[in-house]
This record gives sequence, structure tokens and C-alpha cells, in this order.
Amino acid sequence: QVHLVESGGGLVQAGGSLRLSCAASGSTFMMGWYRQSPGKQRELVARMTSVGITNYADSVKGRFTISRDNARSMVYLQMNSLTPEDTAVYYCYAQLGPGDYWGQGTQVTVSS
Repeated sequence: QVHLVESGGGLVQAGGSLRLSCAASGSTFMMGWYRQSPGKQRELVARMTSVGITNYADSVKGRFTISRDNARSMVYLQMNSLTPEDTAVYYCYAQLGPGDYWGQGTQVTVSS
């Protein structure tokens, strides 16, 4: 069992930046971020394996950067050049063995 706690969401103007953080209760293989807007399915934003292999959604490439601190079981998402289309609840995700784990989510709202 892995427990995830997110922090760092909030309200920001278009063009601004936010940094999300997620603390895991133990070591994981994959950690990352998904997001969900009202009326839409949850979608991948970015994810990173414990050895540094990354995947990004096309919509965030060049603007968002995922990073990890394996020693502290943390994952971060630096979000720059935010647009109103980035408004969503952002969920931390972790994978360990056959298990998928989710945080409770943190709201990110980008005003125009």
C-alpha cells in the first residue's frame, strides 16, 4: 500500500507558473501526474520511472517538467506558461508492482 499526498495547487493567471509536489509513503517504480477537468476523462500529464524515463502529454511538452527525488519518495511537476485549458484537478499517481495508487487531488485554476 502506498499513500500519496499532493500539495501546491492554487489559482494563477494565464502565463504564470505553479509547482506541484507529491509525497509517497514508500518507494515506487512509476510516479506521475494525471488531471481531470469537469466533463472530461482523467488524462496523463507526465510520469517518470525510478530510473528517469519520462512521458509527457503532447499538450504540456515544453511547458511542464516532471522530476523526482527517489531518496525522499517525492515527485514534482513544474508548470510554466499556464493557460486556462490547464485548469483541472491534478492527481498524483504511483505504481508499485501490480498496484496503482492515487492521491486525493489538488485543484489548479488558471484565470484568463
